[in-house]
Amino acid sequence: MMHTGVLTAISVSHVTARVDEIEAASAAEPTARIDTLLEKTGVDEAFVLQTCNRTEAYVVTDRAEQGRHALESVVTGVRSGAVVRMDHEESLRHLMGVAAGLESLVLGEDQIIGQLKTAFETARRVGGIGPMLEDAITKAIHVGERARTETEINEGIVSLGSAAVSLAERELDLVDTTALVVGAGEMGTLAAQALQSALVKRVIVANRTVPHAAHIAATLDIEANAVGLDAAAAAAETADVVITATSSPDYILDAKSLSTAGETVCIDLAQPRDIEPAADDLSTVAVYDIDALETVTDETHAKREAAAREVEAMIDAEFDRLLALFKRKRADEAISTMYESAERVKHREVATACAKLESTGELTDEQREIVESLADSLVGQLLSAPTKSLREAAAEDDWTTIQTAMRLFNPEFDGTFPPIPAEGERGDDAASKPSPAGGPPSGDLPPSIPESLDELPDSVGAGDIPPHVLSRLTDD
Repeated sequence: MMHTGVLTAISVSHVTARVDEIEAASAAEPTARIDTLLEKTGVDEAFVLQTCNRTEAYVVTDRAEQGRHALESVVTGVRSGAVVRMDHEESLRHLMGVAAGLESLVLGEDQIIGQLKTAFETARRVGGIGPMLEDAITKAIHVGERARTETEINEGIVSLGSAAVSLAERELDLVDTTALVVGAGEMGTLAAQALQSALVKRVIVANRTVPHAAHIAATLDIEANAVGLDAAAAAAETADVVITATSSPDYILDAKSLSTAGETVCIDLAQPRDIEPAADDLSTVAVYDIDALETVTDETHAKREAAAREVEAMIDAEFDRLLALFKRKRADEAISTMYESAERVKHREVATACAKLESTGELTDEQREIVESLADSLVGQLLSAPTKSLREAAAEDDWTTIQTAMRLFNPEFDGTFPPIPAEGERGDDAASKPSPAGGPPSGDLPPSIPESLDELPDSVGAGDIPPHVLSRLTDD
């Protein structure tokens, strides 16, 4: 599979956006959004990552402008200042930072790794993952796992669930209180565990599927029971603290249902929201959303700054390895084309030679094997030097040499490999710099097969070219 293409991404996250703006950018069904993106002109691959504090989409296209155009549908109606648009290299780095927890509200939190893996498999299932996203996301997950095993980036508060409990502890003494957790997903599970550590007396877990809620309740070493979502309002009346984290498109608790709850601290981690914002107007109810967690997470961030610097250095090294991987694969595609061309010539010439030998007398199987072995040896030796040259060319961003090789050995090559960045695509002079992930410079490229041997790059010699191609470059 070809590793051509440019990665483009768009992000609406807690860094620049409010909760309602993240909600506006989110899709009810990520798979439907991936399908929609794949239908856009030029989009070959698509990936969507949605969590409670971010909505992101990534596409691979032939040209960056195609990717930018396709992604605008994700942020229709979202305030411009809330949107971060990323080119190829920025997208790759950002994805690694997300996986490592550097972009999370809780710096270094662990939950994002599982969310990234789930989104990866979802996109793969609907055909959104191709060779470029496969390499990029796999590398990001690898970086995220290294960050957590080799640094202290996830020491202390490691999830929004535990951050929510820390916030609740600032508002009231949780010892011997009753807590309601709405939602039995990973976030709800982490919140329930953090509440147990905070020494609450009792936890009620509400969920649409009661057995899932019962499973969480059973893992706790304190009094805990499970109820359905329809009983959440009644449970809130007995709770001192409520933490919600469902994926429901509608409010689970509205102002009316909380009006009789008494003194209650509510922390809404859901996206879209589980608790009607108007409930915060009630004199007895305090409602906090994800934005309110920043005071808690800022303290954690300060403690983890040293680890974050280690992770940044790790990302720098892994980023360079990823670019080298892309370059090597693109060079290998040119090398593969060269060998395929040589194999076609070899098979034709071996068949011709054997036919001539048979016409002068009997040709044994052993003699035929000798002829074929000779041809294989010649191909291998002749292509060894240009193979080395092509790999060196890729490492040095010499895409003119690779373009020329593709044209020489594949007459049908249309000249669009690798992609050429648009003018100013990376905010600099693209005409004098290589494109993202090892793309070619955007200056003039050979418009066709060279007209003479003098026009060949230094790394491609006449002895490296099949006869049928060589004949086109000489006057004889």
